[in-house]
Amino acid sequence: MADKEWAGTTFGNRWMHKWLIRLTGWMDVRILYAFTSLFIVPTTMLVNKSSKIIYSYFRERHGYGVWRAAWSTYVNHCLFSQVVIDRFAMYAGKKFHIETEGYDNFLQLARQKEGFIQLSSHIGNYEIAGYTLVAEEKPFNALVFFGEKETVMESRKHMFAGTNIKMIPVSEDMSHLFAINQVLDNGETLSMPADRIFGSQKSVSVSFLGAPAEFPLGPFIVATMRGLDALAVNVMKTSSKGYKIYVTPLSYNKEAPRKQQIAELVQSYVQELERMLKIYPAQWYNFFDFWK
Repeated sequence: MADKEWAGTTFGNRWMHKWLIRLTGWMDVRILYAFTSLFIVPTTMLVNKSSKIIYSYFRERHGYGVWRAAWSTYVNHCLFSQVVIDRFAMYAGKKFHIETEGYDNFLQLARQKEGFIQLSSHIGNYEIAGYTLVAEEKPFNALVFFGEKETVMESRKHMFAGTNIKMIPVSEDMSHLFAINQVLDNGETLSMPADRIFGSQKSVSVSFLGAPAEFPLGPFIVATMRGLDALAVNVMKTSSKGYKIYVTPLSYNKEAPRKQQIAELVQSYVQELERMLKIYPAQWYNFFDFWK
């Protein structure tokens, strides 16, 4: 995508998704990795502007040379295709090896009476966190894009069946705001993406990887308005069958003026996002000019 307008949906139609779920149910995902890397990714990079955007990300944000940036752009697109394949493989019942760092931070907040905010990013494969970080003590609510494909939403509901996880679709009439208030009033957990602006256009400019970038104010306002604890949760791919979940507390002074609280929480979130991208630079999946 060439700008910040985000479709928010998984590519393909219902038939394609159903076919992919069946295929990943019996086929080794590494065969699909190889197929997409050899045939799908090169074609995508030729016809889609995402390759130029990601190339610029490696050149300008990480300081890579020409050839290293070009190769990293290819790797980035390959990894993204693998993440999509992994998601459908999970819908088909496949299991992945999950390592977790900081799980105690999640459990500690899950045991307290008050609710808390879990902030995600479009790096790695965050959806796996929803199937892994499950606390029996309180319900878990994930804010999701309302326009996602029906097959994906059905698969998510199937994965969440029998758990205490619910989805809150972001809707144009802003009714999701009432649902957010309700779950926080009940002391439940709320998961929100914090690196893309959609719905409300309110944003804050922060230095991110050496240049100003816009981040949505909404998630940080929700947390500071109630003085809630916040976690950054990122799920990074480590191998063909492995992921590592990083659960990191985000700090801010709850006694400070509101503007300062928001600024501190945003900065804490951005610092953690930078830390992840220095370890896993190729797993950045915002395919638009983030620093535009």
